[in-house]
Amino acid sequence: MVCAGNICRSPAAEAAVRAEAEAAGIDIEVDSAGTGSWNLGEPPFHQMVEVARNHGLELAGKARRFGPSDFDRFDVILVMDRSNLRDVLDQAPSLEARAKVRLFRTYDPSSEEDEIPDPYGGPREGYEAAFEMIRASARGFIDSLASLGAGVRPD
Repeated sequence: MVCAGNICRSPAAEAAVRAEAEAAGIDIEVDSAGTGSWNLGEPPFHQMVEVARNHGLELAGKARRFGPSDFDRFDVILVMDRSNLRDVLDQAPSLEARAKVRLFRTYDPSSEEDEIPDPYGGPREGYEAAFEMIRASARGFIDSLASLGAGVRPD
């Protein structure tokens, strides 16, 4: 999960995907990162933490920067907006690596939009709206993995 600063959207997406995977019985490694370095080492932003907590999710971790080694570590790299997409694709070492990168919101079957706007610095409603988009995208992503039988734990 990748956004700009790794303190709002991507930590929320990490928690949402992890929760959806657990509910679906899918083993998955999930992490988050940012394309920028201005928040390195900081915890998730308090407004997004509060919104997530009100929806039953805990955000954890410290902001880190996305790097080329993430292409080796992960099979899928989900970004929140087109700016993040450009920044991540610029680091891709190969066409194979580029193929791993996708806009996260394209997994939200109820949306014709493909970006999750950055709520940072805006009103609480922006955090709520972004979180709802994140939850819907997480459900859609995990549903797509489940339909492929990817990571499903045997009963």
